[in-house]
Amino acid sequence: MIDNERDLIVRTFVDECAEHLAALEQALVALERAPGDAALLNEIFRSVHTIKGGASSLGFNKLAGFAHVLEDVLDAFRAGRMKLDSSLITVLLRSLDVLRDLVDVDVGGREPTSTAAAAVEEELRSLVPARDEVVPDAPTDLAGAPDAAPARLHRSLRVQLDKLDRMLTVAGETAVALGRLGGMVARRAKHELLQEALREAEHLHLDLQELVTRARMVPVGPMFRSFHRTVRDLALARGRKAVLVIEGEDVELDNTVIEAMHEPFVHMIRNAIDHGLEAPEARRAAGKPETATLRLAAIHQSGHVELRLSDDGAGLDRARILARARQRGLLADGAVLAEGDILRLILLPGFSTAEKVGELSGRGVGMDVVRRSVESLRGVLLIDSQPGAGTAITIRLPLTMSIIEGLTVEVGAETYVLPLDSVIECVELPAAQRSRDLAGMIDLRGEPLPYLRLRRWFRIDGDLPRRENVVVIRHGDRQAGVAVDTLTGDTQTVIRPLGSLFQGLPGVTGSAILSDGRVALILDPAAILDDAVIQPQAANA
Repeated sequence: MIDNERDLIVRTFVDECAEHLAALEQALVALERAPGDAALLNEIFRSVHTIKGGASSLGFNKLAGFAHVLEDVLDAFRAGRMKLDSSLITVLLRSLDVLRDLVDVDVGGREPTSTAAAAVEEELRSLVPARDEVVPDAPTDLAGAPDAAPARLHRSLRVQLDKLDRMLTVAGETAVALGRLGGMVARRAKHELLQEALREAEHLHLDLQELVTRARMVPVGPMFRSFHRTVRDLALARGRKAVLVIEGEDVELDNTVIEAMHEPFVHMIRNAIDHGLEAPEARRAAGKPETATLRLAAIHQSGHVELRLSDDGAGLDRARILARARQRGLLADGAVLAEGDILRLILLPGFSTAEKVGELSGRGVGMDVVRRSVESLRGVLLIDSQPGAGTAITIRLPLTMSIIEGLTVEVGAETYVLPLDSVIECVELPAAQRSRDLAGMIDLRGEPLPYLRLRRWFRIDGDLPRRENVVVIRHGDRQAGVAVDTLTGDTQTVIRPLGSLFQGLPGVTGSAILSDGRVALILDPAAILDDAVIQPQAANA
């Protein structure tokens, strides 16, 4: 029993350490821009002191000892015996990395991954001046400055994701049971009370589903704020001056989406600084401020959220992109591309405009990682760039990865679900084009529309139906058609992951249980468009 209680205390301590270290990182970057902010410095000191106290009480001596040395440096600055500059901020940020490592060392019982802890600790000790030494121009009386007004506390509860996933599974199974009940009522029962009970059960189910979905929603602010240090360190490494501006940090997304988008945004920020931002002297010559602005914004739209990274740099060089694509065999000589397609070339695997491989870029993996991550989340990636004015990358994502509004279609005896936010309209396939070809082209109000036949794509046997329908879908700025046998109707369903046997199945992102208990595959519009639009000749072959 005692061991279980200690394990719970330790897990809580580790979670709190992660929160404190994330807040410290953001506060130190802010302190670099406002070194005289007494309230900010006191907040930093209190967080380090809290980590030290918790580590000491739990017997994590390595962590407590290092935090104590860091506390001495901060105390010397508060007392006016040290002057804050960028080099000191860099050391303090490295100290946070050591603290993160020591949490794993002390709590997990493993050996340190490097000798960085000892080197950084020695550097910190060397920075602390004598007690009677006062550095000119250093801020004084910060220790006695009044604390900042306490922030209003928000009540919260840490819930394990596996419990939330179980709640979501139960909600999905409830939907199946309600669907069966609805069918039985429609066929056999006419009693008003039974009908009323069914409506009430459906209402309760929708409430439960919404509550479970909202329980997984978290604001994007913590992820966005974690990039302050990323921008600072990368700009410093490349000799750039840059500041990060955040907008819409209260917008909420599914926690799974937030976690999955962290790495793609690191790649995008790295590319923006390495390829997009000019050196300070070049910006002065162009009439721009020396310090570039990177802007992270979250915008809540109907049914989805847009995450946007923009900069005021040089913009994308179309001619350079086309030349590099031809040089690397990614584009045939003489091929003519639309403006949007030229910009999307930077998303291809292996593409890079860097002349040589550097620490930040040049390997041609960054934006390809972004594209694959976005598409795995059923998202859309849009690029806009103006020469000399900068580049904006917009990622449009669903609010949740757990629930999908979909259009159900049938091909033979199989049922599939197309994400409803990708569906534009449905039209009948002309009788003259009925065939067993994989792909084709129809005239949609005077415009050619490529389409893909699901029956051939999934190799479904059987006779062709007397009538085929084409569902027009859009992903980003591209659209195509999907030829199916029957349109069943729209539905809301819980997304189930595919088992390991079906991982990597092309064109499928998950599965869903229908109201009659059958399993339907959820289709991937991006993969369908790739086959129908980009490779129509290969598809027909």
